[in-house]
Amino acid sequence: MSSAVSRRDFIRANTTVSAPPHVPEIRLHLADEAHDLWHRTEEELQALGLPPPFWAFAWAGGQGLARYVLDNTETVRGKSVADFAAGSGLVAIAAMKAGAASALAIDIDPFCETAIGLNCELNGVAIASSARDLLAMSSEQGSAELATFDCILAGDVFYDRQIAESLWPLLQATAKTGTEILVGDPGRSYLPAEGLQFLAEYRVPVTRALEDNEVKRTKVWRVTA
Repeated sequence: MSSAVSRRDFIRANTTVSAPPHVPEIRLHLADEAHDLWHRTEEELQALGLPPPFWAFAWAGGQGLARYVLDNTETVRGKSVADFAAGSGLVAIAAMKAGAASALAIDIDPFCETAIGLNCELNGVAIASSARDLLAMSSEQGSAELATFDCILAGDVFYDRQIAESLWPLLQATAKTGTEILVGDPGRSYLPAEGLQFLAEYRVPVTRALEDNEVKRTKVWRVTA
């Protein structure tokens, strides 16, 4: 499933247009309880040429971060923004609705780029996409790229140990350049214990198909240099 047209068709066939419960201002192509997309086995997804469909869900960390941006528009207004590990593009879309000058959605999954394009159409915004794998670079190289933005937004990125171990030095190095970095996290296991300034907390409704509770306490943090 390599072509953008095939990806668009697959996304439309396996999702429903709906609004995340904590961010009702935004509509997305999301898998709901009627779709078994997430529960397909890894082998079946691989046979279809699919990585895990992170783009098909509004994760708690992203919803909390998007809510914060929409309620605190000064965070992004007039600024260049990058949404790291963008998934559905929810946070980048929120940034544009909050008045960001521009937004780049960064995600290595080509399905994310396609889903984000479809979601931008639903919300009347324009967002650029990048599939560059910043975690494959040194933290110095990656931070040099991220430091070209005024603000980095990262929702629900600390769910995996290996990813966290690569990502955290990158975010710290970028914060030292003066770029503001905000993280939305619902208590994932690998969120760093230090180097974060608390900004806000939300109770975000989620699906029990993916989470251990129907509501996740989600916090927004600023990465400190």
